Amino acid sequence: MTEVGIERTPFGLMVTPERLPARLERYLGTSNPWWSGEPLRTLPPFRRWLFGRTLSNLKSGLAPVTVLRGPRQVGKTTLQEQIIDYLLNEEKVAPTRIFRVQFDEVPSLKGIGDPILSLCRWFEQRVLRASFNRQAHRGEPAFLFFDEVQNLSDWAPQIKALVDHHSVRVLLTGSSALRIERGRDSLAGRISTLQLDTLLLREIASLRGWETISPVISLNGLKALKDQHFWEELRQHGLRHRDLRDRAFAAFSERGGYPVAQIRADVPWEQIADQLNETVIRRVIQHDLRLGERGRRRDENLLEQVFRVCCRYAGQAPSQATYVTELRFAYDANIGWQRILAYRRFLDDTLLIRLVEPLELRLKRQRGNRKVCLSDHSLRASWLQEIVPLTPDGLHAAPHLSDLAGHMAESIAGYFLGAIPGLDLAWFPERGAEPEVDFVITVGEYRIPMEIKYRRHIDGHRDTLGIRSFLEKTVYNAPFGLLVTLTDDVSVTDPRIVTLPLSSLLMMR
Repeated sequence: MTEVGIERTPFGLMVTPERLPARLERYLGTSNPWWSGEPLRTLPPFRRWLFGRTLSNLKSGLAPVTVLRGPRQVGKTTLQEQIIDYLLNEEKVAPTRIFRVQFDEVPSLKGIGDPILSLCRWFEQRVLRASFNRQAHRGEPAFLFFDEVQNLSDWAPQIKALVDHHSVRVLLTGSSALRIERGRDSLAGRISTLQLDTLLLREIASLRGWETISPVISLNGLKALKDQHFWEELRQHGLRHRDLRDRAFAAFSERGGYPVAQIRADVPWEQIADQLNETVIRRVIQHDLRLGERGRRRDENLLEQVFRVCCRYAGQAPSQATYVTELRFAYDANIGWQRILAYRRFLDDTLLIRLVEPLELRLKRQRGNRKVCLSDHSLRASWLQEIVPLTPDGLHAAPHLSDLAGHMAESIAGYFLGAIPGLDLAWFPERGAEPEVDFVITVGEYRIPMEIKYRRHIDGHRDTLGIRSFLEKTVYNAPFGLLVTLTDDVSVTDPRIVTLPLSSLLMMR
């Protein structure tokens, strides 16, 4: 239990500094080594693309709380530590103004009421030795870093109470979309959210030491996406940087976008696969599932099997019958559909997968299943132990994998586009005489159909049927369409359709 003692002074009664269990105090001391003049652990020099934006939001953003969310092992914790290192060594912020707690490693908080507020009171009294507000009035606000904060069931009300009464700057990280989103309601106006996913193609190039490429779209540049000229320029951008783009895409095809896979390019893929299985997939299955809502039965083996089905059908929209049949065969039991849905939603919440909804038109949702997109194709390769090449040369050597590569290309494009803040992404199921469209991007009042045709030979008429059908329905308000291909050397006669390879699409951000 926290302890607050009362002692008498010549000026009356005074509350003595708050005490925490000795084990917890030792943990806080070792996880904030700068308080005692010790350096942080050795950090990688490479900084993820969101470093500058996150730092800016933390220091002077409109909202006092910045949330950085994303799947496990994409570098959120490292980015947080790099910001702390920057504040200490570049901006010379006093070490006692910085407080960090990693909630997925903290010793038991059992018996400590309102742990975030209690820890902050302890820091304020024992380390900062001044009130948060007094420090802010001096122009020296405290910076508070909370890692994996969603592990606390009532984190949002505590953060709200903290920033409503104290002038502090807060950076939260989390790997559960659902738990973070649940907190947004009570933190309206106090929070800004950034999402960090696996490495962008230009980050892979930079990390490998090849070259630095600027993005085509700014963080808030959604408006440009409804202009056909933007997509034509994106195609030209890929062509201008073709050599570098193809090297980075080959590295991405071979090892995926998780930082550990690209940073340790010297380590054989088999060891990287084991690492991804252990630190990403099993961590979600064994740890995050346990932290779910109380009172609900949780089955690790079932979640593992549901994820396996998602891997098998990545880039597709498997039906209820498909899930039930696959799981019944693997699990040797009769698994109900509602239970399967709950576990699939859980995987979506942990950001391991993204479920793309059927397009909703005129307030009426289209009939269809959700399309499954994996956070990274390397998870499928590691979990199913099946590597699917994505480069033209790789597919030329393994033509029997072309269909699977097409599905993986669709999965990659879906997760990539769905991660763009504010972009509305859906897919269009076959409806009567109207053919299916792989994805539909909605930007403002416009809808942009996109087809993924990931093969060497494209039929300009047959392979654009879905796009053209969509464009010709004036009710859909679609000014042009996109055809995402395997290679650059694809053209169609319809001037309303922009063609570009998947590798160029991934250079957009």
